[in-house]
Amino acid sequence: DVQLQASGGGLVQAGGSLRLSCAASAFSFDNYVIGWFRQAPGKEREGVSCIGSSDGSTDYANSVKGRFTISSDNAKNTVYLQMNSLKPEDTAVYYCAAAPGVILTMNHWDYDYWGQGTLVTVSS
Repeated sequence: DVQLQASGGGLVQAGGSLRLSCAASAFSFDNYVIGWFRQAPGKEREGVSCIGSSDGSTDYANSVKGRFTISSDNAKNTVYLQMNSLKPEDTAVYYCAAAPGVILTMNHWDYDYWGQGTLVTVSS
């Protein structure tokens, strides 16, 4: 079965950093877009960033541009989300997901496979 495993969440103070990892098993990132999403309590799931495995192209939500960096190691089938200058409003459960194809998208309905989520809590 295809599995995506998100990890790296935790508790951090505002201004701090975390790096999330998304590892895939029984699945190759080739020809997939890997995205990071987050969902805060009482809010809808929102796209944070995505990366195209074929060319490494990236996209970011405006709220995280300049603070978050997505990268991939295709040999390890792992995508990372480096989160710097974290703010309390970044607090959420973060999910990684995979969408078939090469067109970058941050629409959650385009994604077929989802990881279980990892909690990021940013204290003020």
